[in-house]
Amino acid sequence: MKKYTSPTPMRDAFGQALVELGEANPNVVALTADLAEAIKVHWFADKFPERFYEMGISESDMIGTAAGLALSGKIPFATTFAVFATSLANQAVRVSVGYNRANVKIATSHGGICVGADGATHQSFEDIALMRLIPGMTVVVPCDAHEAWKATFAVAEYTGPVYLRLGRIPTPILTASDAPFILGRATVLKEGKDVAIIACGYGVALAVEAADSMKAAGISARVVNMSTVKPIDKSAILAAAADCGAIVTVEEHTVIGGLGEAIAGVLARERPTPIEFVGVDDTFGESGEPSEILEKYGLTASHVAEAVKRVLARK
Repeated sequence: MKKYTSPTPMRDAFGQALVELGEANPNVVALTADLAEAIKVHWFADKFPERFYEMGISESDMIGTAAGLALSGKIPFATTFAVFATSLANQAVRVSVGYNRANVKIATSHGGICVGADGATHQSFEDIALMRLIPGMTVVVPCDAHEAWKATFAVAEYTGPVYLRLGRIPTPILTASDAPFILGRATVLKEGKDVAIIACGYGVALAVEAADSMKAAGISARVVNMSTVKPIDKSAILAAAADCGAIVTVEEHTVIGGLGEAIAGVLARERPTPIEFVGVDDTFGESGEPSEILEKYGLTASHVAEAVKRVLARK
């Protein structure tokens, strides 16, 4: 696989991996709804034009076509922006893909708040929650380019519907290129004993930065990368609760129905533990530079550190 050494958009790694996947498996096909370059599937289209389907601005049609291809034995990657796949095409995802357990891989870019100038209409804060609700849907949120590459291969090998959420902006490289990636399995990026910060996607970079910043204050923070939000790794959550006794969750997503509430559900049923959420409140976004928007909506390492202080006071 390709090794990344500097911050790289996850959508770039996905597009590059899809080409290699297409070379290895002739059943892999790609579809898009007028966003080939934005989702980086234009490289696949150039290499395999006979296996690429440009559906135009018709997301529901794309999802339905992908379901038909899957039921015919193909492995379709249906690509668009996160907000379009989960809102405009929600019924098609629910009925054509979910109800049929069709082997469709819904790969999206522009998940979360860092869409920047595209603004509120294109910022998808609720996509993870919406996809978690679809019976049988696996939800994968990689944290960097290495994971995006490996997740592309992993979801192709898995039989069943998958939602793969990718970001637009360059993200720091946090994992090794040769580190294993297993669907449904969380990984510990930093060991710690005072608090566990469990994050997904871009939130993992914030968790790592916050954990490093708190060392000077004598706070030992475990960082857990929950790259599969559904099915969630209960064993990693319960181990963090048992070892640390306090948890903070971080996600570039609304705090309603996303990673934080998925983790809280596990803890409520099996091991009640103090928990704080870092994410977007019940609101829409706005246009602006990613750094400005992240600060305004409380998605920075300093906000994570403040959440750690709150949860430690309750421990």
